[in-house]
Amino acid sequence: MNPIQSLYNWYRNLLRNPKYRWWVILGTLLYFVSPIDFLPDVIPIVGEIDDVFLLTLLVTEVSGLMIEGFKERKGNVDVKAANTAENSTSTANTIDVDAVSVK
Repeated sequence: MNPIQSLYNWYRNLLRNPKYRWWVILGTLLYFVSPIDFLPDVIPIVGEIDDVFLLTLLVTEVSGLMIEGFKERKGNVDVKAANTAENSTSTANTIDVDAVSVK
């Protein structure tokens, strides 16, 4: 595994951990506005690459987390609505099984 992929996975896992999520977001935003960077902003184009990369990564991951949260909420609401509509039979107790042929 290359170092960039390792760094990306580490950052993504930190964002997905609710314990560290807000600290990572705050640290990323502080890095963006800080004059101290991995690649100095004084260099015309190269200096902005790390800032743009980190902000793109942050926006992508946070928007992905928000979409997952909305899907989970919608899923919970749908299950509750199905359970109240069908009092005697619950769809939450249904088990899907893949068929396997036996020879």
